[in-house]
Parts: sequence; C-alpha cells; structure tokens
Amino acid sequence: MNLQYILKVPFMGLSVILLNWNVYTKIWLNSRMEAGQLPSDLILKFENRHAAKELGALGIPFDFPKPVALIKYLLHLVTDTDYYVMDFFAGSSTTAEAVLRLNAEDGGHRKFIMVQLPESCETNADAIREGYKTICDIGIERIKRASKKIQEEASMDSTKIDYGFRVFKIDESNMKDVYYSAQEYNQNILSILETNIKEDRSDLDILFGCLIDWGLPLSMPYSSMMVDNCLIHIYNDGDLIACFSDDITDSVIDDIARKRPLRAVFKDVSFKSSPSKINLKERFKLISPDTTVKII
Repeated sequence: MNLQYILKVPFMGLSVILLNWNVYTKIWLNSRMEAGQLPSDLILKFENRHAAKELGALGIPFDFPKPVALIKYLLHLVTDTDYYVMDFFAGSSTTAEAVLRLNAEDGGHRKFIMVQLPESCETNADAIREGYKTICDIGIERIKRASKKIQEEASMDSTKIDYGFRVFKIDESNMKDVYYSAQEYNQNILSILETNIKEDRSDLDILFGCLIDWGLPLSMPYSSMMVDNCLIHIYNDGDLIACFSDDITDSVIDDIARKRPLRAVFKDVSFKSSPSKINLKERFKLISPDTTVKII
C-alpha cells in the first residue's frame, strides 16, 4: 500500500517535508502456507522443538538451536552438490550436521566452514556439568556425534562420504618479535634470539602457518612419516613437505627431495651453520630442481 502524505519532521532545527510514505502490511505465515508459497509439512519441521529433539538425541546440551531441516532446505536451493557452506554464527554447528546429512543422502561433496567465537557456557548449567567450557566445544562434539550417527543410518556406502573435519583457532603469528634497535641488544636477550619461532608452537602450528602464508587450502589430505628419527610432514601428496626436527641429516633431505614436492620448508635452527643451509639448497637443485625451498 502506497499512501501519499505530507509530513513535517523536525530535523536539526529544520522542518523537513516528506512527500512519500510507504506502508507495508505483514504477510502472516498461515496466509503464505494457504497460498502454497511454503510447504506446510516443511514449516512444521522448522519449529525449534524439533531442533531441541535432534540435539537431545545426540545428548548435546544447547539452547535454541537451528533445525537441521531448515538448513537442508536452504542447501537444496543450490542445484550443485560440490560447494562450500559457511556459517558465521555456528552455535551448536547445525549447519555442519545438515551438510553431512545431505551428502549422505545424495553422495554430494559439500564442505562446511563453521565460525564461532569461544563464548563461555556459564549460562548453560547442563553444558558446564557435562564439561563443555565454550560454545565451540559443544559444536565440535556435535559434529563428532552426528557424524557417527549419520554413518550408522546412511543407506549408501559411508566410505564415499568425508566425515572428517579440522578445528582451527585464531592466534598470533608463530614467529617471535625479534626486532630490536642497536641500543636494546644485551647479553640477556641472546637466548631469545636462538630461535625465531615461539617455544609453545607445535610442528602442526608451524605447518599450517606456512599453508596460510602460501595461500594453500587448509582442507587437503595430510600424512607424516619418520626418517632417521626426524618427523616429515606431507601435505596433499607433495604440495608441501616440511621437516622441523633438530639436526636434519643429509639422508632426510635427500628423502624429501626424491619425493619432488612443489614446496619444502625447514626451520632455521635445524641447521648448525650457513654451509649446511647452502648444502640443503644444493642437494635440492641436484635432485629436485623445481622445488621451492624455504627456511623459516
């Protein structure tokens, strides 16, 4: 309904004349159902009480979850079956379960990215009682339990569906802030300069930091192997191979080079001297000249 009105509205001491005022009437849900715009059976599935039952069946304590049927309905609007679904307000990770269930039904390859602040569960007594500290913890556990249940219920071969997922937390750089002016250097900071990587960072922290620096996707296959007591990390069958062990031997270097990776990464402290770093690059030039070698 479009009504023509002349209104004088005070604004910053002035009188502003509005010539148009649009009035919109609310279309009630029942009216839309009667008109056939929304399927009534699906609307019933959208109710929150169904979502509460879904989580109850998984033994997950969470208030006001989204219904899985609602998210599946929205995903069905995309005709493709291989795409990314991102939920910036993941909550209990209803979207992740919906993606897994839909893939199990039609053999699709949809992937999910759940984003959630680590909000405390202090207001949910049941969650605290069961050991959940944050909403993120609830979402992670739901994905695990839902995956197991979907595999048990799936009619098709469950090995064709990828039920795995990875959890990442936003943090500061893996590298230390080692930029000092000349007058700030003293004997007490020499121990800090022995390595440029923070002491509390694991090999996987460093590896995935390198993936981000190179712009590689974080969802590719990962494996590892031991060579001469050194742990070798292999990402996506050789897109990147890394070794962050101490005292890397020539046999380890040669083993990595023979795999002919696109990229190879090592820690600076793994080499005792500059000649050993030069030797590393020369061995790669001889065995795998197309590999990009980086020392961090």
